[in-house]
Amino acid sequence: MPEILEFKVKPADIDNWEKIRQLSIQKSKLSVPNISFVKLLKRSIDARGRSPLYLLRVQVFSIQEEIPISPNHISKLRKSNSLQKKVIVIGAGPTGYFAALELLELGIKPIIIERGKDVQRRRRDLKAIQQLGVVDPHSNYCFGEGGAGTYSDGKLYTRSHKRGSIEKALQLLVEHGAQEDILVDAHPHIGSNKLPKVVANIRQTILDHGGEIHFDHCVTDFLIEKGKIIGVQINGASELLGDAFILATGHSARDIYALCQQRGIRLESKPFAIGVRIEHPQPLIDEIQYGQKKREDGLPAASYKLVSQVNGRGVFSFCMCPGGLVVPAATAPGEIVVNGMSLSRRDSPFANSGTVIAVDEKDFKDFKEEGIFAGMYFQKSIEQSMFAAGDGTQKAPSQRLTDFVEGRQSKSLPDSSYIPGLISSPLHDILPNFIYEHLKIAVKDFGKKMKGYFTEEANVIGTESRTSSPLRIPRSPETLMHPDVEAFFPAGEGAGFAGGIISAAMDGQRVARAVKEFLT
Repeated sequence: MPEILEFKVKPADIDNWEKIRQLSIQKSKLSVPNISFVKLLKRSIDARGRSPLYLLRVQVFSIQEEIPISPNHISKLRKSNSLQKKVIVIGAGPTGYFAALELLELGIKPIIIERGKDVQRRRRDLKAIQQLGVVDPHSNYCFGEGGAGTYSDGKLYTRSHKRGSIEKALQLLVEHGAQEDILVDAHPHIGSNKLPKVVANIRQTILDHGGEIHFDHCVTDFLIEKGKIIGVQINGASELLGDAFILATGHSARDIYALCQQRGIRLESKPFAIGVRIEHPQPLIDEIQYGQKKREDGLPAASYKLVSQVNGRGVFSFCMCPGGLVVPAATAPGEIVVNGMSLSRRDSPFANSGTVIAVDEKDFKDFKEEGIFAGMYFQKSIEQSMFAAGDGTQKAPSQRLTDFVEGRQSKSLPDSSYIPGLISSPLHDILPNFIYEHLKIAVKDFGKKMKGYFTEEANVIGTESRTSSPLRIPRSPETLMHPDVEAFFPAGEGAGFAGGIISAAMDGQRVARAVKEFLT
């Protein structure tokens, strides 16, 4: 078997493959003439010592061993013809697109319908949000080709190893234009400047193999007969019929949840998290994490992961974006929602992270008249309160971190990456009191764990509220089909079964295989 080795190298040497290869050979038990190939398996940063180092895992092959060849998944796709059964995929995010690729591999024709626009046209609507404060409810940072991850970072880390093949999902991204680094990095990342091209390439692959993709197609009704879904209504007018339906609409499609209830499709309330986004100067985070005033060459912008238990509740950092930007992620006028993103180089002078508290049904008692939608209305009420605190644009309410903890409005605010701008506001009064009190205690605890984190140079920005769906659309563990509606397959983040690009992609693949079983 190939020999697996682990060793550390200095950041300055991380791009020197010849040096890494020589170190691998030196540490190997094999003699030099018997070594044929060295493969990098994984790399991560170890910043626990006095100086940060890269930890590498490599595989050394002898001349007797077969050198592995990377699989080509695109070559396995089959051309679907128009006579085969049709599967309607609702949503062109990672769940929908990876489900479509899997269906093509299985010889099934996918027809994808997406309420938003393709990645190219979508850019104009993002510019309108950033610069004009105008929110298109069908095309924004959450809705449109590629889903929420396309223009809000493209982080690929997941713990969902049991959902499917992470390697296959990552390899497919590489085959469509992502850098091969994502195959070895411990926390892979593509970047919002490069992911749109990858998404467009996936679209072309689907079309080249006989699939269909229709943008500006918003589902306005489900056509259900005798407990089976047979079609969907599009834009309140035309109908589209199919043999099976994969619902992959993402965690912010509130109209789809309402439609499910109207059509008797059972929903379940589920916990989610809500809070704020905290932005620091990136050089400060670098100094805290690396112990360096100026980050040395070869080191990426430093990140962090923090968690604190406050009165039995978890408060944690979420979607940390080193060298990143804070962006407006509202999906309707009259609300303020923020998210974080990074470009591929992660070279912004700012670092930001969601800082959120877990919430569940006991926190929604003021909205109990909304029934199953209590959590969604609780979420929505906070977003609307944030908007009401502003000037009618997408400027976000903010405080210095120290003022936030002390419960006083800031007289001035530090510089920020948030393009629409910030408005000094009493977030300690706008947020529900229990959320504020838990966040206040947690960020002080974070300051003890990361010396320098608790600083007046950090902005607290409201509100981070779309961490995941407040609802789940249930499905059978065996068939992955909704227990009450035949041929209806809820999938991805919007159904409550994923959280991030890769877990959503793998869930789409898994559901596609379940659809194949159903149609066979």
